[in-house]
Amino acid sequence: MSTAPVTDKRPSSLRGASLPKWSPWAIAAGAVAVAVGIGLGAGLDSKVQWGLIAAILFVLGTYGIAARVEGRRQAKDRVATSLVWVCFLVAVVPLASLIWETVKRGTKVFDVYFLTHSMGVVADTETGGGIYHAIIGTLEQVGIAALIAVPVGVLTAIYLVEYGRGKLAKAVTFFVDVMTGIPSIVAGLFVLSFWILILDMGYSGFAGSLALSILMMPVVVRSTEEMLKLVPNELREASLALGVPKWRTIIKVVLPTSIGGITTGVMLAVARITGETAPVLLLVWGTNFINTNPFSDPQASLPLYIYQQYANSAGSGAAYDRAWAAALALIAFVMILNLAARGIARWKAPKTGR
Repeated sequence: MSTAPVTDKRPSSLRGASLPKWSPWAIAAGAVAVAVGIGLGAGLDSKVQWGLIAAILFVLGTYGIAARVEGRRQAKDRVATSLVWVCFLVAVVPLASLIWETVKRGTKVFDVYFLTHSMGVVADTETGGGIYHAIIGTLEQVGIAALIAVPVGVLTAIYLVEYGRGKLAKAVTFFVDVMTGIPSIVAGLFVLSFWILILDMGYSGFAGSLALSILMMPVVVRSTEEMLKLVPNELREASLALGVPKWRTIIKVVLPTSIGGITTGVMLAVARITGETAPVLLLVWGTNFINTNPFSDPQASLPLYIYQQYANSAGSGAAYDRAWAAALALIAFVMILNLAARGIARWKAPKTGR
């Protein structure tokens, strides 16, 4: 007579207790509610203080609840995730607030008339006027700076990646790193002392472009260098194995493969110098009239226009409105450049499909 083995009918699970997926939202809502209560009770008027209190309560509440339900090990993981979210919000909230404030104040006078007229004979305290002269100056100065900096930066990066060996390459890399951290005012002072004081060439948009190109070159070199390093060596070796010269391999193989990343780096470098004010203030000098010749006489630009409208407003609401509208135009210009860079990078990205 045989007997069947006795089996344990109790359900077994290898996983311990776990918080539901909606628990982070519930903890965040509770932290916000408690922070609002603390802020009202303590008489804190700043919403920033409320937000910081809510962030601290969110992290502490996440650890306490997770440690009680899931254990300390899982609680530490959830705390790390919550810190990432808190840091993300700390970075995004000021940016969103800046964009919202600029759009809200800049749209008061931002229209076709504002974009197609200059200040001319309009005083800073009077209504009317626009940024047409500043748009022309910005486009010409940034364009000339790009024409100077892009070829020099790309060729320097090609040298460092494809040819650079020994002390010269190390020295070039060191000075590129140093130039990356140079303040814009230093570049402006250098061009001022050499181009205007020593050579006596006078204030002009070209002088500002020289300073902007100094600020742009290290960004182009660094971004291009990193993109060239991403090109697989197998492509270079295959081309060289076919007897193709190295210079032709660089032109026909290396650069086309990395052109999307290089273009993105150039666009970001252009966006970086578009908002520079100090070199333009020292070298271009500014004017309220239209000057389409960047090689002669002072010229306007959007960053300088914003500064002048704010500094010379004498409390005038019209000047403040023009300054905010010009800031909105500058942000839109930089945003268009970044979107164009992303589009070109996606368009020129290597095709992975067969």
